Amino acid sequence: MIHETLAATNAVVTLDVALPGIVWPWLVTVNMWAKSIGTGLIFMIFLLMKKNPNEMGSLRTPTIIVSFVMMNIFLLFTLADLHQPFRMWHIFFYSHWTSAITVGAWMATIFVGLEALMIAVVLFKKDTALFDKLLFWTTLLAIPVTLYTAALMAEATARELWQMPTESAQMILAATLSGSAAMILLGGSKLSDESKKFFGAILGLSALMAFIIYMSEYIFGAMKAEEVAAVLHYIKGDGEYATMFWIGQWVAYILPMTLVVLSRVSNSDSILSLAAILAIVGLWVVKHVWLIIPQLLPLS
Repeated sequence: MIHETLAATNAVVTLDVALPGIVWPWLVTVNMWAKSIGTGLIFMIFLLMKKNPNEMGSLRTPTIIVSFVMMNIFLLFTLADLHQPFRMWHIFFYSHWTSAITVGAWMATIFVGLEALMIAVVLFKKDTALFDKLLFWTTLLAIPVTLYTAALMAEATARELWQMPTESAQMILAATLSGSAAMILLGGSKLSDESKKFFGAILGLSALMAFIIYMSEYIFGAMKAEEVAAVLHYIKGDGEYATMFWIGQWVAYILPMTLVVLSRVSNSDSILSLAAILAIVGLWVVKHVWLIIPQLLPLS
């Protein structure tokens, strides 16, 4: 919005002006990708605690540290993308609770604070019982922290592709996909065959469900609005992001699904690890394409 005050009449002229270019660049892609891994690992360590608590022992420390690092990357890139990063403290001292950014900033900060406390507990106090109690509350908080980006994207004016229901599902699936993949890689030989199959199943099913949602949007998304139809042209046919879109779908979803099945048939840990690596790498590509293409459509 552009405001101009005419001195002669004290009238205020307000014009709606479309923002040119990409407003949310690759910084936001890293933001979402890192957050998915950070919250996803918390979901997975909590599931492991409920399913096979005997395997929690040596996995508490690496999982919580990696999650903490990824969440701080998420916060760092969030800060870097702000137009006025040095005014970030206003979010906490002049909070507007109707803003998804404010709510998300508070939740993410509390989440990272809980993780820091868990790291201190497991490293210095060696108190696994307290760690597990804190893990319960951290897991509960991980759900809205994962979902809040979907709310933020849904608030974007005239970006019909970013609908709240589908984006919410994709945020959760991104967390379970990357979280299970990271757990498989971090767990390695420390996980039993049963746990590896369990996390492999989560990885495969997350990939399948996310792929179905993307294909539904790809095929039927144009029914929502003309704007969505125009946006989807960037990934259909000869669209400039068509190649990247399909690379992301293959690397993040199709190949990991296939490899998970093959790993179960052949009982191969190497194939399962490859599926995990591809899922994490491919998720970045998928998120980037879906973030960029709606911003290519002029709003004026």
